[in-house]
Amino acid sequence: MEEIIKKDQDSSIKSVELVTNYLENYKYDDVLSYLNDIHNADIADILQNLDPVLRLSLLNIIDKNFDPEILTYLNDSIREEIIETLDIKQLANNAKSLDIDDAIDLAEDLEEKDQTIFLENLDKEERTLVEEGLNYPQDSAGRLMQRQFVAVNQSWNVGQAIDYLRNNKGKLPEDFYDIYLINNNKEAKGVVPLGRLMGSKREIELNSITNKDLRLIDVNTDQEDVALLFNKYGLVSAPVINNQKKIIGSITVDDVVEVIEEEREEDILKLGGVDHTDLYESVITTTKSRISWLIVNLMTAVVASIVIGLFEAAIEKVVALAILMPIVASMGANAGTQTLTVAVRAIAVKKLTASNALKIISKETLIGGINGMIFAIIISLISIYWFDNLLLGIIIGLAMILNLLIAGFSGIVIPLILDKLKIDPALASAVILTTITDVFGFLSFLGLATLFLI
Repeated sequence: MEEIIKKDQDSSIKSVELVTNYLENYKYDDVLSYLNDIHNADIADILQNLDPVLRLSLLNIIDKNFDPEILTYLNDSIREEIIETLDIKQLANNAKSLDIDDAIDLAEDLEEKDQTIFLENLDKEERTLVEEGLNYPQDSAGRLMQRQFVAVNQSWNVGQAIDYLRNNKGKLPEDFYDIYLINNNKEAKGVVPLGRLMGSKREIELNSITNKDLRLIDVNTDQEDVALLFNKYGLVSAPVINNQKKIIGSITVDDVVEVIEEEREEDILKLGGVDHTDLYESVITTTKSRISWLIVNLMTAVVASIVIGLFEAAIEKVVALAILMPIVASMGANAGTQTLTVAVRAIAVKKLTASNALKIISKETLIGGINGMIFAIIISLISIYWFDNLLLGIIIGLAMILNLLIAGFSGIVIPLILDKLKIDPALASAVILTTITDVFGFLSFLGLATLFLI
């Protein structure tokens, strides 16, 4: 598997190099011929990795035949840059081949003026569906769903369903995995997997081969909750219903994979104090987006320094304190971050809730205490050997235990409190945790040293 992925990565690099060579040598026919033979995701990858000047040159070549699906694979900043160079009317005309969910995704990223032009140049039926989709909350099932799906009457048998599929081939979705059963009011009543349908005899009633549990998704459900539902029940697709319980769309697993990746990436970036992937943005834009978080970190570092300043006299008398105190704070921060990372992800996937919070808090605090004792012994022995001072070794050991206890407790409690206050735990937890472990680490070590050593 790793070898296959490596080959794919090497192929991507070679594609960029090949297209670069064609463009630099004005071999435009070769460029078009090459792009016609590869997937739109690979074209997007090429666009993202081309030199900006060559990227513009490539866009000028493929402008009239530009497939809007390429935009769905692009990084946000590159997508915005490319949209600015395209003819919106031509883009709308080319968008007829897009699934409605992809067309909605494209339309919502356009500026108001461009969005109006884009919608005006869509076919009437498609425009109605896109406008309807844009009215649903952002990141909801309504934005995620595909409008094409297969639904048949629940009273049918297998033979009738198969005949329907054969006779309406051109009107069906290009890819689908389930057939939805509806009653006369078009309300969802069951789901029949396509494989089960094709493996059953014609006279078998559809109701007798439906999935045991029917999982319906309300159109306003958050996409993260949709992803959790798919993951929990191993769904391949699921019908989306409105408030009248009528099916209005379908969500498939490929859409959910994208959501899972988005949410995972978002959590990782926020834990690092970054709002979004800025790999392709300009230096100025990236600097602006990161500087506010660095200012917050500077303020917390100042707080920790003030705590150190309170023990200036003790540090002057025992230089070893200045050498050892970063160890206590650093170990606390690292231990707390381990707990914090697990907690934030557990909250995101609804595995850490009010019902099991006390148990998890106790567990993580206990783990912090055990780790604290293990590393207390190690650092105590090192300190005693290094500075030939038994009391100093005992003091740093006690400080280590206390700080890792606090780290374990804080790493789980902070995200829980922030989540309760409707603040994103992934965004704010790390800086609060680091402040607590730094301040308490310095305070415990230097405080104990002042009491017993000076």
